[in-house]
Amino acid sequence: MTQPAAPPANEADRQACLSALDVLDTAPEPVFEQITQLAAEICGVPIALVSLVDAHRQWFKSNVGLAGVSETHRDLAFCAHAILSNELMEVVDAALDPRFAANPLVTDGPRIRFYAGAPLTMPRGERLGTLCVIDTVPRQLTPMQRTSLAGLARIVTTTLLERKQRLALTNELAQTEASYQ
Repeated sequence: MTQPAAPPANEADRQACLSALDVLDTAPEPVFEQITQLAAEICGVPIALVSLVDAHRQWFKSNVGLAGVSETHRDLAFCAHAILSNELMEVVDAALDPRFAANPLVTDGPRIRFYAGAPLTMPRGERLGTLCVIDTVPRQLTPMQRTSLAGLARIVTTTLLERKQRLALTNELAQTEASYQ
């Protein structure tokens, strides 16, 4: 049986922060696609995702290697486990890990065996999701790959915050222009 992750202690704050970013269900953006592609290449894996965990699902802002998949239920999400810690979470062989061995993402398609997720941590400590890499065979990251994945996750977080600032400025300008008409 799949073992869903318990919600983090700061779940309400985490959800409010995620909502304030206004990023869920938005179109793909080249910067996130470039980061996930780079993560996949650095780690030598076929799948990389920018995954955001909301109340009931994990939604992929960027997806390399899982064509046609935009989200999964939170109860199945490896990332829901990864956001419980500030540290990168690495699962060398999901089929041998009691949290994931019965997970349909392991037993059926895409047959995940390896997972590593670096939390996307906001300035006040909310972990909204991960930059994660996935493979269909067991493996282990090198120290350089772990450091690189964590560094790329920090870039994703910065990019999400900058995106929010740009949207706020755009909205403010639109309101100012409307008031002059």
